Amino acid sequence: MNNFTYYTPTKVIFGKDTENQVGDMVKAQMCKKVLLHYGTGSVKRTGLLDRIKKSLDEAKINYIELGGAVPNPRLSLVYKGIELAKKEGVDFILAVGGGSAIDSAKAIGYGVANEGDVWDFYDRKRTPQACLPIGVVLTIAATGSEMSDSSVITKDEGGIKRGCNSDLCRPVFAIMNPELTMTLPDYQTSCGCTDILMHTMERYFTSKGNMEITDSIAEGLMRTVILNAKILAKDPKNYDARAEVMWAGSLSHNGLTGCGNGGNDFATHGLEHEIGGMFDVAHGAGLAALWGSWARYVYKDCLPRFYRFAIKVMNVLDNGSKEEIALKGIEKTEEFFREINMPTSMSELGIHPTDEQLKELAHRCSIAAGGSKGSAKVLHEADMLAIYKMAL
Repeated sequence: MNNFTYYTPTKVIFGKDTENQVGDMVKAQMCKKVLLHYGTGSVKRTGLLDRIKKSLDEAKINYIELGGAVPNPRLSLVYKGIELAKKEGVDFILAVGGGSAIDSAKAIGYGVANEGDVWDFYDRKRTPQACLPIGVVLTIAATGSEMSDSSVITKDEGGIKRGCNSDLCRPVFAIMNPELTMTLPDYQTSCGCTDILMHTMERYFTSKGNMEITDSIAEGLMRTVILNAKILAKDPKNYDARAEVMWAGSLSHNGLTGCGNGGNDFATHGLEHEIGGMFDVAHGAGLAALWGSWARYVYKDCLPRFYRFAIKVMNVLDNGSKEEIALKGIEKTEEFFREINMPTSMSELGIHPTDEQLKELAHRCSIAAGGSKGSAKVLHEADMLAIYKMAL
């Protein structure tokens, strides 16, 4: 095993009707003024936003609003939020929605609490030194941003998608009612399940040592997500399945499933971020479209992990060579993606990059990674280009 630091400061309030506690949770933060930040659709249509406001009003919380967060959240809205928060003297941000609203809130929190251009933190030019405290009412189980140190923002000009990681942005509380995810389209539910699964897979496939207890937790989580994603594909209103997926989403990206591992891989995420920036595709679908090609490109360099994954997670019989079993595990994973209506190639995703666009994607990915990325196999720009081509 490897040394690790595990930090999870987020208080979780989980279950039915828990959103009604938001006023009390915010009041406990002793803040003077709140920025209520949310997206563009379901929070209004379902009446959730009105219930949140009622709870804040009853707790006598002073707040202002900023809606408009979209998938692949935009830097332009972050700038607008920073300006508004500074002008209004905001000292707490409440994000209502999924990963887009939460990541946008984190970026606004950085921008208010630090001098200079907030994009510098995402462009790796500077490191944030502070962040406004953030609370979350979660409506989509996917990114795990409600407990993670991660925020991903897309710069409007050029469609450049970049992430910033810092414990400073971990939310102080997360209210999670699985019922709130029942309004999601089936496609978004499947995208969310894929993203959750991938957050643990990115930590699982490493060539530099692992810890048995962490492996067992990770494998159990991955089996749980696969099982319940299949249930939700047939029964979208199944509360227990949504609860399993929602809690798995938080545990998958708060660091737990990587404790003691020899470095995280996150190459598939890096590759997808460039596709998301250029083509504005759904993140989970983009991950599914790329994963099989990445796996076939790297599995020989990480064969023991792919072999174990095939047996422990994908239930492949231990009958044949380790390489044969590893490949069957990759095949069964792609079969699962198809079963929940996720793509397994870029053409199935609905995008058809030109040769020049593929080269640009690989170049951007290399720059974002600082030249190389990966733990299962270290990828350089030529490797990234090869995987993009395989994924067409």
